[in-house]
Amino acid sequence: MAENFSGGSTPQFGTAEYKSSGGPDRCKSCHTTLTSRYYRINGAVTCENCAERLKQQVPKDSHSAFVRGIVFGLGGAFLGLILYAAFGILTGLVIGYVSLAVGYIVGKAIKMGSGGMGGRRYQFAAALLTYSAVSIAAIPIYISQMMKDKKAEKQTQVQHALPQPSAPAQQQAPEAGDTAVPQMAPSETPAPQRKPSMGAAGLGAALGLLVLVGLASPFLELRDPFHGIIGLIILFVGIRIAWRLTAGVKVDILGPFDKNAPAPAPPPIAG
Repeated sequence: MAENFSGGSTPQFGTAEYKSSGGPDRCKSCHTTLTSRYYRINGAVTCENCAERLKQQVPKDSHSAFVRGIVFGLGGAFLGLILYAAFGILTGLVIGYVSLAVGYIVGKAIKMGSGGMGGRRYQFAAALLTYSAVSIAAIPIYISQMMKDKKAEKQTQVQHALPQPSAPAQQQAPEAGDTAVPQMAPSETPAPQRKPSMGAAGLGAALGLLVLVGLASPFLELRDPFHGIIGLIILFVGIRIAWRLTAGVKVDILGPFDKNAPAPAPPPIAG
């Protein structure tokens, strides 16, 4: 029987040990003398009690565990996005090393939500969420930088604007006998033009375009090849961290075997 799990509370059987020809055989976990029945866990000889306890401690993968892992992973990705964007906005520096922290947060969040489960589908989800969080963080950083540039441009225009004082209009006194009353030209104030409001469809399209640009931002940085390649490498390392954190551990539980029967041949060692 093979189980795929990842957890810290279960016994660890990293080294295979086989029955020795001399002396009593002992359990690899509790070191008690083996009775007539024993098991092999990843090749290590264990007693029946430890094998049964391990079977109960192995977490079971399920659809609900995967959904909880994804929900927690989304929360971790959102937290990582805020961390990455806040660092870039506050410092004015976009340092790719923050993506390492994002990968760690996402991986830990998925493992926490899934109850310690791991496996291939958890790894793909962690990699996708890490990439999305890091790449979309470029959107708020770009918007913040654009607002700063506009504010600086307005201040520059105000400082360079020359004052234009207007001379007061002199009213001409009417001559004697002139009964004509001067008429003031009506002030023609142009009506303010309303900007066309963006509908729900237009807003959705604009947001979709922003998301697409954000997702492509790590590759758009390749316009500066040196910094772009370094950024992609660091992002890959962050994704690798999330991938390793969500990996499953395969546990082979074989048995029970009879101690008095001939020992089974050890499994072949991969060269």
